[in-house]
Amino acid sequence: MAAAVDYDSNPASISSTGGWTSALFIIGVEMAERFAYYGITSNLISYLTGPLRESTAAGAANENTWSGAASSLALVGAFLADSWLGRYRTVLYSSFLAFLGLGMLTLSATLPSLKPPECTKIDSEIVSCPSPSTFQVGFFFFSLYLIALAHGGHKPCTQAFGADQFDTRDPAESASRSSFFNYWYFGVCTGTISAQLVLNYIQDNYGWALGFGIPFVAVGIALVAFFAGRKTYRYLPVATESPFVRIGQVCGASMKKRWRLHSTRFDDAKETLLPDESSQCGLLDYTEPHEISSESNIKMSEEEVTSLARLFPLWSTCVVYAMVFAQPPTLFTKQGSTMERHIGSGFQIPAAALQSCISITTISFLPIYDSFLVPFARKFTGRPSGLTMLQRIGTGMFLSVLSTVLAALVEMRRLKVARDSGLVDRPDITVPMSIWWLAPQNILFGISDAFATVGLQEFFYDQVPDCLRSLGIALYLCIFGIGRFFSGFLISIIDRVTGGKENGWFANNLNKAHIDYFFWLLAGLGFASFVVYLRFAKSYVYKRKLR
Repeated sequence: MAAAVDYDSNPASISSTGGWTSALFIIGVEMAERFAYYGITSNLISYLTGPLRESTAAGAANENTWSGAASSLALVGAFLADSWLGRYRTVLYSSFLAFLGLGMLTLSATLPSLKPPECTKIDSEIVSCPSPSTFQVGFFFFSLYLIALAHGGHKPCTQAFGADQFDTRDPAESASRSSFFNYWYFGVCTGTISAQLVLNYIQDNYGWALGFGIPFVAVGIALVAFFAGRKTYRYLPVATESPFVRIGQVCGASMKKRWRLHSTRFDDAKETLLPDESSQCGLLDYTEPHEISSESNIKMSEEEVTSLARLFPLWSTCVVYAMVFAQPPTLFTKQGSTMERHIGSGFQIPAAALQSCISITTISFLPIYDSFLVPFARKFTGRPSGLTMLQRIGTGMFLSVLSTVLAALVEMRRLKVARDSGLVDRPDITVPMSIWWLAPQNILFGISDAFATVGLQEFFYDQVPDCLRSLGIALYLCIFGIGRFFSGFLISIIDRVTGGKENGWFANNLNKAHIDYFFWLLAGLGFASFVVYLRFAKSYVYKRKLR
């Protein structure tokens, strides 16, 4: 770990900076950001298919695209943090950008000129639903993607900045940093649950203006609190030469050498350009000293590129897991909207609120994992962490496949109940099947989340060079970004091929749709991806720790 400094650029004192005091400020701002983000994404499909009048397939695809962009833009945030701004300023500026975007989103649901027109009802029956204007739709999506941009800067840097508060060279702080990832995710889930239980109910019963306005206020308060804690933080200096530039120089030089290899006679190439077989990434050994800035930069850059290249096979196999991860806020929510949701005589659960089962399960399971599963596994493996990071991720991937299978079986039953009740052509009538049938698939997914998502966070933070920690978190986030893009793309293609919004797998009338087929498809893809993951995980060699 590079030498950390305090707010005044003096060497950081281990007694007055960093540690859990600083980490709690950072976890707090992340909880507010999660509260705001999930306050939008968990019920976004209801807004898209409601006030914005989109079809089920279009709404699911747009939600996946927006969420995918929010996660993929983490690469931009990581670049800014590691090359220019540093993690603290990137988080600060991104939080302000989120505050601005949420304010605009609130206005889009409040001002008559920006708010989509409401449906006209006569005797409780809808007789007309005017479509929103192009300007109204454009202003809404501009606000939404401004929040996605802020998320891209906030997400990779906040977690890395929090982990920076613990020095791994100190045994006590090293142990605390390992626990930090669990408590970090505990805080994330707390913010998520609050959004899913409170904000979703407010949005469904008191309107979108209040439902968007509360996250706006929450992020504003968190921004002030995060800034107030600035003198307690430890700051890692931004590299004088961007690690991204060094990596680009190595890759560029390697490509030149590769081109020369193919343009030179085989015998000469074999004699003068053959890479060292001991290298983990042979092409990197083609780099010559005059092609990048210095001998020390050559060695450092080759190590950086090699360490990143070794992650990509594992990274790619986790994308299907992220496609499964995209379903709770979209198709799981649409499932729930057709089912019986009343508790008692008057209270109705918001369809999106059942996603809280995932976060509640994760929060409940993490202490069990730390206190019971780790000591139990330690007896057999002899490792302090019980399971390796890759074993933890693989367990979560397999459980996600089981969750998707369960979702398909529940949807098959829901369709049968709809047919038996004569409701195939009556999407306006609730299917007489309790929404709690969806709880097991969400609970199983929550356990999967505790294994895979936390494991992925720690793996991509731990296995990259110290100067690329923000990029490591960004790579983890991009798994979910690319997964959501693929999910949205797959939904759009299947919708066109199978008959569109009237008779396709994602028909607007879910009693005629077949999202169970889609769940079976995801389960098959997930299992195939899991098998390939096991192959790569078995051969992976962890980064050597320097003590």
